[in-house]
Amino acid sequence: MAPRADDIIDRRRIRRKLTFWRVATLLVAAIAIVAFGAFGMRDTWPGQGRDHIAQVRIEGTITEDEELLERLERIAEADTVKGVILSIDSPGGTTAGGEAIYEAVRRIGEKKPVVAQVGTLAASAGYMIASASDHIVARKSSIVGSIGVLVQFPDLTGLMDKVGVKLEEVKSSPLKAEPSPFNPTTDEERAMIRAMIMDSYDWFVGLVTERRPLSRTEVLALADGSVFTGRQALDRKLVDALGGEEQAIEWLKSKGVDAKLEVREWKPASTGGFLIGQSLARSVAEAVGLPASGPDILRELGGERLFLDGLLSVWQPSSGATGEK
Repeated sequence: MAPRADDIIDRRRIRRKLTFWRVATLLVAAIAIVAFGAFGMRDTWPGQGRDHIAQVRIEGTITEDEELLERLERIAEADTVKGVILSIDSPGGTTAGGEAIYEAVRRIGEKKPVVAQVGTLAASAGYMIASASDHIVARKSSIVGSIGVLVQFPDLTGLMDKVGVKLEEVKSSPLKAEPSPFNPTTDEERAMIRAMIMDSYDWFVGLVTERRPLSRTEVLALADGSVFTGRQALDRKLVDALGGEEQAIEWLKSKGVDAKLEVREWKPASTGGFLIGQSLARSVAEAVGLPASGPDILRELGGERLFLDGLLSVWQPSSGATGEK
């Protein structure tokens, strides 16, 4: 039986209503996402509002983190930030990463007082960043120091011989792409790498000499890769005081910062928000059957250090020995 005209008109009317409500629902969802995102970013980067002391956590392996550098730049420009506490807990990382963060901290220091508060560890590039502050506070049992630079590369030639693999290559000059894990390292290659390391080491020593109340000779005596407790570091003038956040705030007070100001943590953008944060990423990963916390687990285990490239300034105790890695 052919549909009646009234039935056709009713169906079209229902379809128009459904289309309207679908569009309305999408608009409401979009507005909600923007609103929740803005709310989360307000907590992540609290640059507006009342005056406060900004706290930034620098933890784990150090790389040239663009998000962290942008956050530090925002802190430098925020008029509501009257002082800054760098909470450092890091064994170091890439030398270039430490350099970039060091320079960002110095730009803050040109505008407002900055104090570094060392937790468990501020070694190698971690100490480099701490030295960029105007004052360093460490716990009595904190680990501080390990001033130095290194390059590591594996030697796979023995394994290749056992497996029966041989590498053939044609290159423009003997030192191109060397040292290589596929060839024994020559004296010329070692000399090239050592010259590069010593140049960066000289630069690192210069930073510490410039920032600490120590002569270059005194810094060189400490810059043999050794680590020190907070108490030892205080005796050697690598830190300025012992304590925690309370002592850091007391120093800011001596620089004219109101000690009653609220300490607000400026968090990474990836951890802020409701629908756009890490919790959502984990939920989505779980929903599609992927490991939700794989990268976090890798980071917690220190696995990301396996993939660091370039010159390194990093300290880590190993099962066989204690020293620089």
